[in-house]
Amino acid sequence: MIVELNGLPGVGKFTIARVLAESLGARLVDNHTIYNPAFASTSFRSPEFYETVCAVRTITFGNLEKLPAGVPLVLTIAPGMDLAWGRDWQAAIKQLAKRRDAALLGVHLHCSRQERVRRMSTPSRALLGKLIDPSMTDDELQRPVLLDHCDRVLELDVTALDASGAADEILDWLNCQPGMTAPHP
Repeated sequence: MIVELNGLPGVGKFTIARVLAESLGARLVDNHTIYNPAFASTSFRSPEFYETVCAVRTITFGNLEKLPAGVPLVLTIAPGMDLAWGRDWQAAIKQLAKRRDAALLGVHLHCSRQERVRRMSTPSRALLGKLIDPSMTDDELQRPVLLDHCDRVLELDVTALDASGAADEILDWLNCQPGMTAPHP
């Protein structure tokens, strides 16, 4: 099983993914795992930036393909403005699921703008190389959340949920999926 958490910066993808991955005994690949080498070594949105992201993703996904089939994966991804880039990510994730012969389950995490702004102001975000300027996501309605490549999708408003509560909601949903049994704390 691959669980893809998709949502705007500040919604809590990484924090929720850590709790979820621990509950599932899953490997976690946060989008920053793949993007940070490009942020550190190239100019954002330059051709070298995209080349670096693609190279790191190829290596990472290649290694994930080799893991035993029973090892669940939790991936995080944030929607961007570039639809072609988003479709490229979709294709790579779908190919990973196909090669692992794994169900691909998408979760769209969303919350109120006010709550996202509050979450983005936490000091730990900057230390993790995450976006801390809420105005950078004011275009949220123009950022398509692409989960149409997934076998099934859950829409989850996490405005009033902490990470454990959100992970519990996802685990409950996973347990309702045909052929799925996810551990529950």
